[in-house]
Amino acid sequence: MTKNKLKNIFFGILLVGFLSPFLLLGYFLTAYSYDISTLTDYKPDVTTRIYDKNGDKIANQFDKKHRYNASFGEIPPRIIEALVAIEDTTFFEHPGINIDAILRAAIKVIRAGSAVEGASTITQQLVKNVLLTREKKLSRKIKEAIFALKIERALTKEQILERYLNEIYYGHSYYGIKTAADGYFHKKLDDLTLKEMAILVGLPKAPSTYAPTKNYEISMGRANRVVSRMYTLGWIDEATYKEALKENPEVYDDTLTQNKAPFIVEEVARRAYELGIKDLKTGGYEIYTTIDIRLQEVARDALKSAYDKALERIEGYKVREAKILETNHEYEISPDVNTTLLNGAIVSLDSKTGDILALVGSVDHTISSYNRATQGRRLPGSAFKPFIYQVAVDLGYSGATELVDIARTYTYEKDGEELKWQPRNYEKNYKGLISLREALIHSRNLATINLVNDIGLQQLLSELDKFGIKNLPRDLSISLGTISLSPLELAKYYTSFANHGLQVEPHLINSIDKNGNTIYEKVEESKFITEPTQAFIMTTILRDVVKRGTGRRARARGIELAGKTGTTNNNIDGWFAGYSPTIETVVWFGNDDNTPMHRWETGGKIAGPAFSQYYKNVLKLYPQIQREFIAPAGIIEADVGGRKEYFSDISKPPRTKNDAKPEEELLF
Repeated sequence: MTKNKLKNIFFGILLVGFLSPFLLLGYFLTAYSYDISTLTDYKPDVTTRIYDKNGDKIANQFDKKHRYNASFGEIPPRIIEALVAIEDTTFFEHPGINIDAILRAAIKVIRAGSAVEGASTITQQLVKNVLLTREKKLSRKIKEAIFALKIERALTKEQILERYLNEIYYGHSYYGIKTAADGYFHKKLDDLTLKEMAILVGLPKAPSTYAPTKNYEISMGRANRVVSRMYTLGWIDEATYKEALKENPEVYDDTLTQNKAPFIVEEVARRAYELGIKDLKTGGYEIYTTIDIRLQEVARDALKSAYDKALERIEGYKVREAKILETNHEYEISPDVNTTLLNGAIVSLDSKTGDILALVGSVDHTISSYNRATQGRRLPGSAFKPFIYQVAVDLGYSGATELVDIARTYTYEKDGEELKWQPRNYEKNYKGLISLREALIHSRNLATINLVNDIGLQQLLSELDKFGIKNLPRDLSISLGTISLSPLELAKYYTSFANHGLQVEPHLINSIDKNGNTIYEKVEESKFITEPTQAFIMTTILRDVVKRGTGRRARARGIELAGKTGTTNNNIDGWFAGYSPTIETVVWFGNDDNTPMHRWETGGKIAGPAFSQYYKNVLKLYPQIQREFIAPAGIIEADVGGRKEYFSDISKPPRTKNDAKPEEELLF
């Protein structure tokens, strides 16, 4: 071979070697579209956060990735410095790729004899996480470099850093540095210490290895290297450096959803959907509820405690009846009760605003997520009677007005057949004449039915319309509460007693924010029902229900409470609906299939203790709460029959007495 041929071959090889990178680059440039719109038009799925009224987080709601989005302005400069120091010192100088770093990485590849990861700038790392896979191939590295160069021309350095810090994975299923700061340290970005920042920026290199929840010491070592690098570069002084090395931050190992109140979260989701929010789990909303998470927890505990006691009682009934049967063979034992169907609900409101402070839809959400507080509709029984008595008080009756408590037989026609209705009292006895106060305190069915008869059914129904109660029965059965209501609905109607004659609409959501803008804010709604004096007269009667009537088990030492028990036919439902001077609460228990509870279980016995325990804990949490009902102007106190009675310009003292015999039976 001639010398010229060898020379031509040599230069040919040099030319090919020189042109090969350009040819390869040209191939990759023409073979792929390199769409960077995902990063230029960056709109990641963002977690929605739900808070209680005090700003305490109740839950995170997200679809696939748990991420909070942080604008560049939210990110402290120290985080940027720490990130650049450990990951890409020349970030602000290079065009997206670092040629020097690439050459150093190439030498490592030659020495190692295989692919070695390295030389990636922050921009390339962003590309790898958003636009490409993490596979270690030459083709991927070339595409990564091309993408990086394009992104650097389309975005500012600040925009690249913002997207990087929001997109990168930080372990523990946290995406984005704002998410990691909240998850690991329960802090906002501004509140992080330098050591905590160093922990976070050190995580993306190996999130599983450096996760502080799993490998605390290894994580601290990695953070110390970040701090040392910052000190070496002269970006922090010696005092800051030494202080950061000594710090050992507290790290939290939380569940991702942090769902402290699942019934609240589910109800919020339902209401948000009704407001037109279809992207709750990806839209990055901040939802501020009316819930007091501490009251939510004590409400849940009170419901569970009352449920457990009911199960113990029912077992005790069986043992007791078995012993009775041993000596009395004619004794009729109670039907067998399937206690697995027993469940309950509790809802508590701020009486003045209607804000829902606590709402629990079952005894155990993990067993049953059906929300009986909002979706369950049951008969309130005698818990409905206060509405009838309020109508009477508004018409001029008072607590001292005498009612007739005797049996009556009512005839009515159904499907062409004449039928008779003979209601009776729970105690199966009659008092003859009884004051309106005592009739409600002891929940006398016959006195209530006769009161309805005295008022007139049509006038009663007309007066009840002011409460806005739907689907009221148009017959005398209304006296016994034969209407289906959810606990939350009943609580709404009870606000007129608790709120001095004004009925308020219950609210669960205070406001909803997105990207710093408020897109929803609650509007308080109220409706006049009766004068404050008339509502107070009712409160004094319901207060006596708790003091010495059917609601004695609902008492709580140190605070005045008013309310009414409710037990439906055959002990199917057990209620207690009542209130303190500022907080109203409704408790319900029953079997989910509408079969009877045990025949000795009543509203006072099963629901009253839950109500009582709840208010005992309210006092522990908020000892400064108003504890006594205050009489409004216009109330007149007087002694009637040795007891204090209350009158007003509308409800004046009775002038005459009626005579009636207990044994008298009137036929209609």
